[in-house]
Amino acid sequence: MYRVAARPRPGRPRLERPAPPVVVALRRLPNPRLTGLGAGLFASAVMLVIGFLDWLVLDGSPLAFGLLFLPVSALTALWVRTADLVTAPISVPIAFAVGVVPISGGTGGVGGQAMALVTALAVHAGWLYGGTLVAGVIASVRKVRDMGRRQRAAAAAGVGKPVRPVRRPAPERG
Repeated sequence: MYRVAARPRPGRPRLERPAPPVVVALRRLPNPRLTGLGAGLFASAVMLVIGFLDWLVLDGSPLAFGLLFLPVSALTALWVRTADLVTAPISVPIAFAVGVVPISGGTGGVGGQAMALVTALAVHAGWLYGGTLVAGVIASVRKVRDMGRRQRAAAAAGVGKPVRPVRRPAPERG
């Protein structure tokens, strides 16, 4: 069948397979690195725009809002900086709450709007948990990959090997 060589032979060029078209297309997408605050603002702004568009076009369809929340959660977790990965699963539910305000449908002043918002958050908790789970899984996988990459780099540099402390005999008393 297929032979896998441990090392390429000297003097012979190693033949690389071309990347699949899906991978090539994904590499062309933008790859911004947002801070934790920037990722939260990005998700909140996008969800607010989605909420208003959903309210205008689809009369506040919770299914469309929830389905569009999942890719926003994934993009937020993908685009946040490695140092701020912990903020992705935190900012995504806040963005959901911001975006659900236009489609909550409250009437009767501030109290009516607040009750409609709380009710909408309770009714659509499945989408909220799903998007938070998506962001959490992506952030966790990115963190584990980064930890492995750092560990390999440290091992290649010879850093991180345990150093035994030098034990000296205790001075004699007396």
